[in-house]
Amino acid sequence: MYNEFKIKESKFLQEVKIISPDIFRDNRGIIYTDYIESFFNNKFEPKLKFNHSKFAYNVHNVLRGIHGDYKSYKLVQCVYGEIFQVVVDCRKDSANYLSHECYMLNYKVPKMILIPPGFGNAFYVKSDIAIYNYKLSYSGEYNDHDKQFTYKWDNKLINIKWPSNSPILSSRDK
Repeated sequence: MYNEFKIKESKFLQEVKIISPDIFRDNRGIIYTDYIESFFNNKFEPKLKFNHSKFAYNVHNVLRGIHGDYKSYKLVQCVYGEIFQVVVDCRKDSANYLSHECYMLNYKVPKMILIPPGFGNAFYVKSDIAIYNYKLSYSGEYNDHDKQFTYKWDNKLINIKWPSNSPILSSRDK
C-alpha cells in the first residue's frame, strides 16, 4: 500500500526521470513512500542504492545551483513549500550540452526528479519557506562541493528563465 511509483522520462532530457509516488489522501492529509530499495535496484540501470540523504531549509527567493558531478545520481524532491527545479545537461560530449528543463515541485503533489551524473541541479524557492530533500547514489567517496562543477545561475548560454532576476545567492553561486 502506497509503495508504487510511476516513472516518466523528461520531455527533452531523456536521461532525467520524473518519479511520482502512489499517494493516499484523506481528511488528515496524505501519505506516500519516496524510496524503496528494491524499486530503485530493479527499475534503473545502473542499480541505484542511495548512500545518504540531505535536507535544505530555504527561505523565499533563495536560488541554489547550478551544481553537479560526474558520478552521483540525485533523487530530489520538495517536502514542504514550492520549488522551481532546473536540471541542466553539463556533459560536454552531449548533443544537449547546456540544455535545461524546468519543473515545479511542491509538497501538495509529491514527485521526485532523478538526476543522473553529468547533469547540474539547481532550484529557486517560490514559497515563503521550502524544505528540499536530495538523496545521493554514488560509489566511493562523496564528491563534496570542492569536487563538483558549478555553472553560474544566470549563464547566458544556458538561458534559464528564473522567477527572479535578483535571487538570494551564496558566494559560490554568484
